[in-house]
Amino acid sequence: MNIELKSLRSLELEDSLINYWPTDPVNFSCWVRVMIGPKDQDGAEAFDMLVCTPVWLQQELASNKVLSGKGMIIIEVYDYDEILSYLEKKIIACDDRDWSKAAIKLSRFSFWEYEDYQP
Repeated sequence: MNIELKSLRSLELEDSLINYWPTDPVNFSCWVRVMIGPKDQDGAEAFDMLVCTPVWLQQELASNKVLSGKGMIIIEVYDYDEILSYLEKKIIACDDRDWSKAAIKLSRFSFWEYEDYQP
């Protein structure tokens, strides 16, 4: 099974990420939702990540002292194309014959909507 990124959007911004440019591109953070699913099939599941810069992280550490690194994409300066390229490479690396196994791999670097689901 081949998996692919179906969509990428911000959970915080009204504007599309592709059209967005932050006021300070070196001091930036934004939660994003990546919809990923099997290629050539309908349907996708949500994986959330925080995209941020090292400057933003330093400011957060100054007030919070400790942060968790799961679900973070750290980029030197905001660049939509770099973020998209990084995600596409990570997604391809998580490909598996079974969707549930691929989703578990994806959840290692993101927050999967079904991560703690217990039927």
